[in-house]
This record gives sequence, structure tokens and C-alpha cells, in this order.
Amino acid sequence: MSADKPFFDTNVLLYLLAADQKADKAEALLVGGGVISVQVLNEFASVATRKLKMPWEDIREILTTIRKICTVIPLTLEVHDAGLDIAEKYGLSLYDSLIVAAGVREDCTVLYSEDMQDGQIIEAVTIRNPFTI
Repeated sequence: MSADKPFFDTNVLLYLLAADQKADKAEALLVGGGVISVQVLNEFASVATRKLKMPWEDIREILTTIRKICTVIPLTLEVHDAGLDIAEKYGLSLYDSLIVAAGVREDCTVLYSEDMQDGQIIEAVTIRNPFTI
């Protein structure tokens, strides 16, 4: 389904809020569409409120735009179980493992993330740091 679409980690989407080259790169990647999970939406909202002190109205507006561009998949028991397996096998944090598992579920071949090891391949998903490309 999504083999030609990348999966985006939360940290990449958060750069949309910056005013620098990383914001430009994140926007350029996102314009082409991709896949995210409900977890990514939740993490984005959490950081935006807690760390960035953004008003809810602004957060909802940004998330609505992201939801129009990206396919959003739910966090299912299947993804949860696969995330546990990935965490155990690869030593990733549970939350990173859930991101990877969601990408695997959607047959994504690339996961854009600044927080994981660039070039690592996990279950046929290649982690790419979009800011070093």
C-alpha cells in the first residue's frame, strides 16, 4: 500500500515549527505525502503544548494540515505487539519501536527520523536522517 511513501517520525514533523533549514527540509519531504500513526499526532501535540507552549487552536490547525497530507494509521494491538518484538530484538525504546512497527505494517521502506540510527534497516524499513541527506 505505502511502499512508495515514507513514514515520518514525530521529530521530523516538529521541525515544521522551526524557522531554519531543517524546517525547509521537513516541509519539502512532507509535501510529497507519507504515512504517520496516531502516536505521531499525539507526540506532536504533547511536545507542542508542553515544551513549545503553543495554543491548542494552533496545534489543531497544524495537525489538520498534516492529516490532509499524510495517511494516518491507528495504533492497533498488532502494531503494539510488533513494537514489543522490535524493542526486544533491536534494543530500541518502546516508542521508537512502535513507530518502526507502524511503518512496517504499512509496507513503508523508509522511516525519516533524527532520533534513530541513520542507515539502520529494521524489518525491511531503512531509517534515514533527512537532515544529513
